[in-house]
Amino acid sequence: MKSGRYIGVMSGTSLDGVDVVLAAIDKQMVAHQASYCHPFPADLRQQVLAICQGQALTLSQLGQLDTRLGRLFAEAVNALMKREGLEKEDITAIGCHGQTVWHEPLGDAPNTLQIGDNNQIVAATGVTVVGDFRRRDMALGGQGAPLVPAFHQAVLMHPGERRMVLNIGGIANLSLLIPGKAVGGYDTGPGNMLLDAWIWRHRGVGYDKDGAWGSGGCVVLPLLQQMMSDPWFSLPAPKSTGREYFNLGWIERHIAAFPGIRPQDVQATLAEVTALSIAEQVMLSGGCERLMVCGGGSRNQLLMTRLAVHLAGTQVMSTDEEGIPGDDMEALAFAWLAYRTLSGQPGNLPSVTGARAASVIGAIFPASRNE
Repeated sequence: MKSGRYIGVMSGTSLDGVDVVLAAIDKQMVAHQASYCHPFPADLRQQVLAICQGQALTLSQLGQLDTRLGRLFAEAVNALMKREGLEKEDITAIGCHGQTVWHEPLGDAPNTLQIGDNNQIVAATGVTVVGDFRRRDMALGGQGAPLVPAFHQAVLMHPGERRMVLNIGGIANLSLLIPGKAVGGYDTGPGNMLLDAWIWRHRGVGYDKDGAWGSGGCVVLPLLQQMMSDPWFSLPAPKSTGREYFNLGWIERHIAAFPGIRPQDVQATLAEVTALSIAEQVMLSGGCERLMVCGGGSRNQLLMTRLAVHLAGTQVMSTDEEGIPGDDMEALAFAWLAYRTLSGQPGNLPSVTGARAASVIGAIFPASRNE
């Protein structure tokens, strides 16, 4: 097993920063040692959002964006290493998820695209990189997502308690950690994505801090019912989604029938869509004793309050209380997945993704001694 210190890099659908985490990993443990959030340049964020929402671009533009993101991820890693006084020889590998710009798990030719050239990261850091985690699972008939439930199983499974782990990033996804059953997991729908898009449109800020703006609005019940009737919510698991489906256009199509609606009421309704769609899936999956929440949405008090209301009798808590910072969970997961790849161990869970087999996932970009 390839024990050592690993760095995980995650840039999620919210595009609010590049999360970088340092961890010591071996067969028995994942020890969180340090973390850092690197700023995401505004112009780069807008270019990524434009692609995700279907804006046409040339191959040259895509290639340049791939390079710029790779350099950004390398900057983030080097900033953490400098702060922690680390040399390249101290790090076994970097696990980099990349920036998802398209995810299309259904159809005749399922595909997913994460960009951020890993060669740029190796060249700038001198450290081996593991990336491109999703496409092997898709080649085996899986959704390519979510991949984090395997990590949740490794660090949060309990032999006698029904647990679920909820990650609220741009998209929300559940990991089902039920004793005696194969681990399950799937996307439940929008997490912060619609909330972030709407507040950016109307307030010019990247996210609704603590859910404060949404808390000042009122849920519009007919709009909520219309949004919740979207057929995606009724799809059976395994299922996954992204910004190519849930985006600003999705909101605008739904509110078209509500002229004059207050933007703040739309925000409150979108928060309820997130909370209700999650709660419904928790109950449809048999419920749990403890729902452990991570991701940026775990800091949104409106979402956390509404989840507790919808899931009366369930302990709704942050993974921070279990010793794993909620903001660092996904980056930690990809550090761990890099460890699994270098150790020749499977990284996907067919019970989660629907793949026909467990497999080593990820492509290895080895560092050269001359770099």
